[in-house]
Amino acid sequence: MKREPPLDRTAPRALSWLRGRLSSKRTRPGSGIPARRSIRILVWLRRLSQAAFLFLFLWFLVGTAFRGTFSGSANQPVRLPWPVELFVQTDPFVAVMTFLSTRVVYRGLALSLIVIGLTLVFGRVFCGWICPFGTLNHFFGWILPSRVLRGTPRIEANRTHWWQAGKYYLMLAFLAAALVGSAWGGAFDPICFAVRGIGLGVLPALQYVGIRVGDAAAAVPARSVQTTGDAAQDWLARHVWTSEQAYFNAAWFILLLLVAVLFMNRFIPRFWCRALCPLGALLGILSRFSLFGMEKRHEKCTDCNLCLRHCQGADSPQGGVKHRQAECHMCLNCEAACPEDTIKFRFLPNRNSAERTPDLRRRTVMATAAAGAVAVPALRIGTWPDKAYSEKVIRPPGAVEEREFLERCVRCGECMKVCPNNALHPAVLEAGPEGLWTPILIPRVGYCEFSCVLCGQVCPTGAIRKIDEKTKMGVGRPPVRIGTAMYDLGRCLPWAMSTPCIVCEEFCPTSPKAIWTEEVEVPKRDSKYEGEGAAPMRTVKVKRPHIDPTLCVGCGACEKVCPVVDKPAVYVTSAGETRSRTNVILLQNSGYS
Repeated sequence: MKREPPLDRTAPRALSWLRGRLSSKRTRPGSGIPARRSIRILVWLRRLSQAAFLFLFLWFLVGTAFRGTFSGSANQPVRLPWPVELFVQTDPFVAVMTFLSTRVVYRGLALSLIVIGLTLVFGRVFCGWICPFGTLNHFFGWILPSRVLRGTPRIEANRTHWWQAGKYYLMLAFLAAALVGSAWGGAFDPICFAVRGIGLGVLPALQYVGIRVGDAAAAVPARSVQTTGDAAQDWLARHVWTSEQAYFNAAWFILLLLVAVLFMNRFIPRFWCRALCPLGALLGILSRFSLFGMEKRHEKCTDCNLCLRHCQGADSPQGGVKHRQAECHMCLNCEAACPEDTIKFRFLPNRNSAERTPDLRRRTVMATAAAGAVAVPALRIGTWPDKAYSEKVIRPPGAVEEREFLERCVRCGECMKVCPNNALHPAVLEAGPEGLWTPILIPRVGYCEFSCVLCGQVCPTGAIRKIDEKTKMGVGRPPVRIGTAMYDLGRCLPWAMSTPCIVCEEFCPTSPKAIWTEEVEVPKRDSKYEGEGAAPMRTVKVKRPHIDPTLCVGCGACEKVCPVVDKPAVYVTSAGETRSRTNVILLQNSGYS
């Protein structure tokens, strides 16, 4: 019969002793405070802090939506009441990455200095006390039942493993890519990952389920159920999501990634934080200089491993080994669980028992950084922003030139979440591999509201400039153009089928309208004729639409409302966009040169 390892026999006795010690009145010398009471209070404060910041993050995310009207917005600007981009602005990894790619610090990202300052004083306190995505991983690791992480397997899972160095190599690759001009690392930033996954995946999925439940409630032949369902639907539409169902391009893949990462916590506690998080890696390196940290007295350790059982960062808090300072989340669980006062957190601790730098291999560091730098031109082959233009890459109004856009956009999804007409979507391969999850306009789903500038308001990095309504609509100056509409005459009803239709002209928002019509008489066969021979012809009057490219702003309203259901007869391309001096329509005196 296989013998149980001594670890399993020791842990129950140590846990029983721990309960007795916690209930005793013994005090620390000179403090007058019951043993470990102060650290237990800090542990509960940390849990409350995690819950509060997660709630604030979700509050901002739900609030990243406009639920009003744009009538009269030129005189009374429409703005969100909350700084919903605050969490991204306080992200040091986003700040460092965009600084390396643009050589400037966007003013909003200066808030990240607060987190850097906290790290230099307290270590990776952001990871253990503030980060909403870290809290989500922590929470799902707690609620997902798993026999894999019970007893000895849980202790072994919380030991330091070699693969935890992966996040440092990812960080180096992304920073090297930023140095040569690409902010692609935003795809792996935890705050951007959470905004994108929850805002573009979870909330639309919940909205879909909520609408279906509301429809089912409305079909129940009971007035009370119908009234309750209508009230719930109205409240949710006004406070949680919008009145219309939100759809996002390839959102299933974004949602699948989020679910996969959270599900991994069933096998590895705080999987994202330990293995993949580039922000955690950056803060781990900065924590080397922290003033507050762990101090261990190995001679008092009884190897009960209670510290390992409750460790969140897998930073080797147990006796007999050096503490991995860069991995510590400052959760304080190890000191609260230690029955021997072996572990203490204090200012200016003795660092003799700590490994202050990550265990990285020099050759791997150099190879990873080189790979990150080389990947940028490799990703741009065939989609180089100065030469190759895709008609589908229609950027939001106020977006900077494409090269600079890729230097600044961190794929957070804030602009897509706030778009009132569900017009902005994450790109898949429309802008090439480097443009993955950057915002593009898909007019067939939704058009750009003529007087809306909310996407620029919530952009944390300046990839979309903060312009006002008058600048966008062209009051006293040329309007901001994001593209130009064009006609497929073979599909247009008045042109190809002699059928009257002026829907596109009616919905054109510019003044004067960019779409104008020409009234003509055209022949049309009598479709009701049932006799022999050719059907008789008759003459009908139709208004054939035309585009004035000097007035079109590329908003996509015409494409959105075109009644040709499969492929619209009028479509918008990126040609003629204001932000580019080369992606133009080459017409003489067109105003684009």
